[in-house]
Amino acid sequence: MFDWTPDVLDEWFTEVRPQFGTDGNPAAWPSERGLRIGCQRINSRFKAYREALGLDDGLDFHSLRRSYVTHLIEDGWDPRFVQEQVGHEHASTTSIYTCVSSDFRTRTLRRHLDTTIAAALQGRSGRNA
Repeated sequence: MFDWTPDVLDEWFTEVRPQFGTDGNPAAWPSERGLRIGCQRINSRFKAYREALGLDDGLDFHSLRRSYVTHLIEDGWDPRFVQEQVGHEHASTTSIYTCVSSDFRTRTLRRHLDTTIAAALQGRSGRNA
């Protein structure tokens, strides 16, 4: 989570959401009519924002989910934690959502190569001793 996430969620659930008058409604994000906000409404609103901001047409609301997964992985969160965060039963599903940068791939490969080479050299120097 980002440092500000708990404060924002606390404000939403204690100050904003009650203004909707949705007592008894379990939805975390109710609409102005008290029902859950539907995917079609979210997508149409996101499309309007995307167009107003001049963003790429390939960007959709689901891109935020893929971005969230990718940022968690690149920030070093445990893959199992990330899988559970997004509710995937299988790690292979989470991997589909992960679109890490080439810099991240390079750093990861470099780290593993360095570890492997260091272990090989240590084992080799141990035999010569």
